[in-house]
Amino acid sequence: MKKQELNPKEFDIYYKRYIDKLDNETELIEGFIDGKATLISFLKSIPENKLHFRYLPEKWSIKEILQHLIDTERIFMYRCFRIARKDTTALAGYDQEIYIQPSNADKKSLDDLINEFIINRNNSIALLQSLSTDDLSFIGNANGGKMSARAAAFIIIGHDIWHTEVIREKYL
Repeated sequence: MKKQELNPKEFDIYYKRYIDKLDNETELIEGFIDGKATLISFLKSIPENKLHFRYLPEKWSIKEILQHLIDTERIFMYRCFRIARKDTTALAGYDQEIYIQPSNADKKSLDDLINEFIINRNNSIALLQSLSTDDLSFIGNANGGKMSARAAAFIIIGHDIWHTEVIREKYL
């Protein structure tokens, strides 16, 4: 399944910023596999002294951004799973800001965070491999708007790219 098959009516306009980061030829499962390798390589290239840097006091550190990527993937894959299973229950949004402090991301080693990312990403890939095209095309309701299971998954890949670009532009 390629991104070009995704219809803009399958997701709220808010998520277009992430979907637009993907090439039309981006294939869903390969995007997750390639994205894992790309993000790990990028993170390992960041100097240790930059991992706690904040370009403004209220902004997250790079470690906190990585934790945010992990947490967001968990939430969006949960949405993907529920929607793919034809669950039409409205799925709640979440406040990303309150997740960071209790995560203690800055106290974790980069290796521990990367390991958490890998385990989580591998679980996401396994789930996606178990879903049919019909499952992924089902549209449910997340955060007050329409969302297909595949849109929830594609958003994760674009979200990773979005934050990688932010790190490059504002942290390094």
